[in-house]
Amino acid sequence: MMERARSTNAVLDALLQAAYALHPAEIDLSLGRLERLLSRLGNPHEKMPPVFHVAGTNGKGSTVAFLRACLEASGRRVHVYTSPHLIRFNERIRIAGKIVEDEALAELLREILKRNAGQPITFFELTTALAFLAFAREPADACVIEVGLGGRMDATNVIARPLVTGIAQLGLDHQQWLGDTILDIAREKAGIAKKGVPMVIARYPKAITARIGEVAGVAGALLRIRGDDWDAAVYEGALHYRDTAGRVALPLPRLAGAHQYDNAALAVAMLRAQTLLPMPDGALRAGMGWAEWPARLQRLDAGALLARLPAGSELWIDGGHNPAAARAIADHFRTASAGVGAIADRPFYLVLGMLSVKDAAGFVKPFTGRATAIYAVPIEGHASHAPEDLARIAREAGLPGQASADVASALAEIARSADRARPPIVLVAGSLYLAGAALAANGQNAG
Repeated sequence: MMERARSTNAVLDALLQAAYALHPAEIDLSLGRLERLLSRLGNPHEKMPPVFHVAGTNGKGSTVAFLRACLEASGRRVHVYTSPHLIRFNERIRIAGKIVEDEALAELLREILKRNAGQPITFFELTTALAFLAFAREPADACVIEVGLGGRMDATNVIARPLVTGIAQLGLDHQQWLGDTILDIAREKAGIAKKGVPMVIARYPKAITARIGEVAGVAGALLRIRGDDWDAAVYEGALHYRDTAGRVALPLPRLAGAHQYDNAALAVAMLRAQTLLPMPDGALRAGMGWAEWPARLQRLDAGALLARLPAGSELWIDGGHNPAAARAIADHFRTASAGVGAIADRPFYLVLGMLSVKDAAGFVKPFTGRATAIYAVPIEGHASHAPEDLARIAREAGLPGQASADVASALAEIARSADRARPPIVLVAGSLYLAGAALAANGQNAG
């Protein structure tokens, strides 16, 4: 079970717990319960500003960040719905650019709970209705909505007529709900396709593209395939994008990691696939630098956790939790782009915590030969791999591995063994929940 959202606001916390009590399971994929509640609320999902709907295994949150940044750079007011949160539940809902305040959130929750009248509904379904109600009431130019899990049966898929849909990178994750193969997962993600609506997709192997194409074709969506209808490449220090409407050269994204080039390009393709909200090239350029997305290759500049390491050390946070994400993260730290000095010249430690349902061996494998050692930690409040088991998995992969009580303890152990002449680079990864806890422990927020 996932850790329940809590709040330091006593009233809001009580309402959040009341919302959880309405269904025994965190995940029970269905649209009927939410459609019933939305009907009682006057169908606010049909009255929201135009929607950019984003699915994917990895990168969908970053794509949302680029969409929001570009839209806001063009002067638009933007509502955003994402999940999960890192520190506070409020992070999931941005109303016209601002994270919802406790008082407004509590008022919305009271109304939603009253209208639901005690009927069974999952927490995510209920809070999706809450976000849609808030978005329908506050004027804005666009909504950017991130799929929670999968696509076809995700609560956000009650949106019948989005402006444009997009699918970011795909990988094996959540197989217990989405299917055991990558083709099963592709089919589920493609379930957000809608008749007459552009669906922009990333570059995948041919079999995956074909499976998405089948689903999009049945739905009557207007498929936009990378490599055929649009493309992007990095050269001469810029991201060069092209589609049937023309070409544009953009600054490289500020978000770290070469995989962010693909996420940025997908966002640009989605923005240019629609005509209702014309997008100046200048706004696209600005969005590359404006986009922020916490716990995605985020380097911490100061704070209580960083202070535990020797001067000159680097502390990074990433919420990646599946093998595909691990490959992208490891590729980043394989190069000198991690900071002053390459991994080859400085020790690189991975502080790892993962939910018990995740593929720990698959996550560790890309770091073989690149990490100096792995320090395994639990994830408080979650069913997670035991640190001793993670440490064993690391050793089986050929990496030194040891168990630690928590992130702070792992950093202290790394500091004790560090060579002051070669300050280490440390990455905390394996779970968004661990990433959120690390950010909180470092004394910062995720807004």
